[in-house]
Amino acid sequence: MSVPDRSGGDPSIGTASSGLDPASTRGLGVEIVVVLALSLGRSAVYSVLNLIEKLTRPEALSSQTTSMNSSITPDRPWLDLSYQLAQILFGVAPAALAVYLLLFRAGPMLWGRSPFAALGLDLRRPGFDLSRGAVLLAVIGIPGIGIYLGARALGLNTTIAAANLAENWWTIPVLVLAALEASLLEEIVIAGYFLIRLTQLGWSWWQMVLLSALIRGSYHLYQGVGQGIANFLMGLVFGLLFLRWKRVGPLIVVHLLLDVFSFVGYALLAPVVDWL
Repeated sequence: MSVPDRSGGDPSIGTASSGLDPASTRGLGVEIVVVLALSLGRSAVYSVLNLIEKLTRPEALSSQTTSMNSSITPDRPWLDLSYQLAQILFGVAPAALAVYLLLFRAGPMLWGRSPFAALGLDLRRPGFDLSRGAVLLAVIGIPGIGIYLGARALGLNTTIAAANLAENWWTIPVLVLAALEASLLEEIVIAGYFLIRLTQLGWSWWQMVLLSALIRGSYHLYQGVGQGIANFLMGLVFGLLFLRWKRVGPLIVVHLLLDVFSFVGYALLAPVVDWL
């Protein structure tokens, strides 16, 4: 992928001078910090602390397990379902906040469009979103499995138990909803909103993409160093593709598919295979 530098003026990537007065620049900067503090920035801090806690245990990192999507009250399925749905609802709330801010606190136009339109969160190009997402699934997913297994073998990663809900009629639907929550939150906030706001502030493309990828990698460190590296690399690809396509739709599609395969696949395969 050919990416011009900031001075090149190529609108296909879309870095720009902010054109904001100092007060507006500070306002957008504070807004970014607040959104991250309420969502993935907070997750990154806790993830780093969690990794430190795991690294300072007596047992090796590779002998530890990171459990995800766990039941809270497995003996009371109706209450467990209520907990799971509440977690999903509140988990996606920062993405809704980011969309609201781009819509009603827009700031400068980008690429001839409003910031909300620049997000590309619509159904006007479903074929584009689905086809690009499907291709990315193979490009990102297969190497990702290799990195995970390799990192485990090298002692750089925990074993990830991706689905630990008690068996109920609603287990698979809730895992799919959890995948949807993660894809909406991460791609709207860290790929869409974050890069749009930094573009409005006049950052260069490589600064934006690098910082976005660093944040993405850091909030996965609770799973181990290997997953942090894998998600950092994925963040670089996603950041460049968002600036190229100016649509968050394909990224949501591929992230959703990756997590559905991870969560549901683990729930179905873990009882019958020993390499997960």
